[in-house]
Amino acid sequence: GKQHCRISDQETNGKTSAASSNDFSDPIYKEIAITNGYINRMTREELRSKLAEFKLETRGVKDVLKKRLKNYYKKQKLMQKEHTNGNSCYDYICVVDFEATCEEGNPPEFVHEIIEFPVVLVNTRTLEIEDTFQQYVKPEINPKLSNFCISLTGITQDIVDKADTFPQVLQNVVEWMRQRELGTKYSYSMLTDGSWDMSKFLNIQCRISRIKYPSFAKKWINIRKSYGNFYKVPRNQTKLTIMLENLGMNYDGRPHSGLDDSKNIARIAIRMLQDGCDLRVNERIHGGQLMTVSSSVPLEGAPAPQMPRYRN
Repeated sequence: GKQHCRISDQETNGKTSAASSNDFSDPIYKEIAITNGYINRMTREELRSKLAEFKLETRGVKDVLKKRLKNYYKKQKLMQKEHTNGNSCYDYICVVDFEATCEEGNPPEFVHEIIEFPVVLVNTRTLEIEDTFQQYVKPEINPKLSNFCISLTGITQDIVDKADTFPQVLQNVVEWMRQRELGTKYSYSMLTDGSWDMSKFLNIQCRISRIKYPSFAKKWINIRKSYGNFYKVPRNQTKLTIMLENLGMNYDGRPHSGLDDSKNIARIAIRMLQDGCDLRVNERIHGGQLMTVSSSVPLEGAPAPQMPRYRN
């Protein structure tokens, strides 16, 4: 995989403070800044007309359309300057959205156990969902699902009763990822909708199952952070349904189905890549604690997946 992102996520808006002085010593960045100034003054209809002219997606709110057009012009200018190999930091992105046991109101003492493990594999070159994995998981601490959980997720008691326990499902995930040569032939990163899937649900589940936290899931892309930073929107605009709506898309499938949620998150990731966003790792877990990963750290894909050892 590539060792670094070719195109920066940084946006210039006609202000020299928006990029380094080194950038602005190059005339091409001055052109980009001037173009961005014009785009900022365009109406929504003018933006849609110009996007259509370039055969680009015309759906989305005005801020999304502006960002899309700015990145198109930016890429065209930079491609004149040097050959680029696409706009992604990784060859593949693995989208994960767990479903877990729950009760209405989720009392503080309730222990959440993963009951659905989906993975949606996004090819960042073709910008398509290339493959999917899904298995249900048998909970151990609270083996009987609440009516609230069944209603919310659509996962029935019969489904989890027949499912494998978490260590076996995780082993199946590892084998599935290995067969696709992730971390060996191809670079990849995990991606989630928020911090909880990895820092809470997977972290808790590994303790319950008495296995160490898997190394391939220690860093990930939190798409809510990426979306908010890229389109310059507040945190309350980064919920799944709102992100889809602002990008001009509808939710496909059944909400709170782990696989359907993951597919919809993947659609957002694909649209962001199309709009010129460099999706890269921005969160990690260390010593059981959630931490932010700065965009200035060297780019590194996830390691080849391995089944973690059991805890003593």
